[in-house]
Amino acid sequence: MDPNLSILIIEDVPNDVLLLKLALTRAGVHDPVQVVSDGQEALDYLQGNGKFADRLQHPFPSIIFTDLKMPRMGGFEVLKWLRSHTECSVIPVIVLTASKIDSDIKQAYTMGANAYLVKPTRLEDLQDMLKAAYAFWAWCEKPVLVGRC
Repeated sequence: MDPNLSILIIEDVPNDVLLLKLALTRAGVHDPVQVVSDGQEALDYLQGNGKFADRLQHPFPSIIFTDLKMPRMGGFEVLKWLRSHTECSVIPVIVLTASKIDSDIKQAYTMGANAYLVKPTRLEDLQDMLKAAYAFWAWCEKPVLVGRC
């Protein structure tokens, strides 16, 4: 089991970011959590561009949680980009969104999402959901990545 997953959250709603961080903390996850506010910023993070060049301060993610609907670039575009870049195509990506629309679910999986989770309304449910997702990926073997795509 890998107890040291670095987590990248792609989420544009500040209140959702606070809830995600709180739920992770309450779930006992104390690994590095980085947050970017849209898909374009996520690509900059993954490529180590600009302010994200220092990998000690901005560790390369072991797992990504992404929303779908965001300004500039949404989660579908992030999935497409990830899966078209060999080094990044192996990073587990969990879509975490409010959308229960069947076409969104199908499209996310078709584009390579590893899981599709709908944000629950209760903090306790979010905590349980994130704890289970984190534990699953902590047990999975993952390839060693060089630190940028």
